[in-house]
Amino acid sequence: MDSSTASHSRVGRVAVVGLGNVGRLIADMLVERGFEVRGADADESRAAGEHASVMDVRDPAALEELFAGVDAVVSCLPYYLNTVIATAAHSAGVHYMDLSEDVPTSRAVRQLAQSSNTIFMPRCGLAPGFICIVGGALAARLETVDRLELRAGALPRSPNNTLGYACNWSPAGIVNEYLNDCEQLRGGELVSVPPLSDLETIVIDGAPYEAFTTSGGLGTMCETFAGRVDRLDYKTIRYPGHHQLMRFMLQELGLGRQREEAVRLLADAYPPVRDDLVIVYAAADGTSGGSRTREEFVRVYRPRIVAGAQTAIAWTTAAGAVGMVELLAEGSLPDSGFVCQEDVSLDAFLATSAGQMLASDPPAEVRDDIPLVPVA
Repeated sequence: MDSSTASHSRVGRVAVVGLGNVGRLIADMLVERGFEVRGADADESRAAGEHASVMDVRDPAALEELFAGVDAVVSCLPYYLNTVIATAAHSAGVHYMDLSEDVPTSRAVRQLAQSSNTIFMPRCGLAPGFICIVGGALAARLETVDRLELRAGALPRSPNNTLGYACNWSPAGIVNEYLNDCEQLRGGELVSVPPLSDLETIVIDGAPYEAFTTSGGLGTMCETFAGRVDRLDYKTIRYPGHHQLMRFMLQELGLGRQREEAVRLLADAYPPVRDDLVIVYAAADGTSGGSRTREEFVRVYRPRIVAGAQTAIAWTTAAGAVGMVELLAEGSLPDSGFVCQEDVSLDAFLATSAGQMLASDPPAEVRDDIPLVPVA
């Protein structure tokens, strides 16, 4: 067993439900690390391969059969299907993880965790997910924390449209986070603010970007840090001008009241691109040793070869989930109950073979030949 292969005394068999770009990559990365993987998708074209099957992912009986032979499940389905998967995982007594940014879905998962003998851990992707681990680590370095800022964005490297955007992530997820209210801490207390608000400019590597509120990016951090952090917020990073156009389309034109139509229009007008960027920016302001201190974590990720050519958003999201499975397998996560991303050690996560990929931001390894497959 080489150094990149996990010790599977606890978890060795994993079901991956939903085999879009990210789901397929998660399955392939887990196989590379020595896990036995069973994949499933409702789309026959995606469920190709020896260890993948076509199934109705909404059917509890089919899920029961799939989960009977595994130790854990990673759901890579759209957020609105995750409650079905989590409920089936609970019935089967297997560990559960997902990539959801949806707040109501994650609350339902947490409710299931209260009566489970296995772990339930939603939001195992990038944001929420990895950025919450980073935020928790930055806060832990300070004696007192006045402000914790978490920012992330997936962008085309060379946009050629007015919106400065491409749907390399799920259009349904994008619309959901642009329309749902956002949790924050202000004065150490939980508040709800509108999406697409609190516009700011940030500069990364000398380039200006804009950032504004979107829902779901903090996961459970508001609850974890209530009364301990004066101001905590999450914002999405975009190119300048994106915010104004989205407010116009979703709010002034009223497209936000027609979610399915908004998803369709965005998917048709802004298809995924091969050459993308993922920006992660986190900062904590407070005191350490009696002095004012600011801790930062800034990375710009690009496409690279990971089980084939992959876009930045695909491999960064997959690395977040695979790293969690590795931690589970080696016994570094709790045995049962609800697990918050911010409770995971950043050092332990970055020590996994998948986490090592997120530790730095190396130059792009590939920009051509990345398949133009919409991420599910």
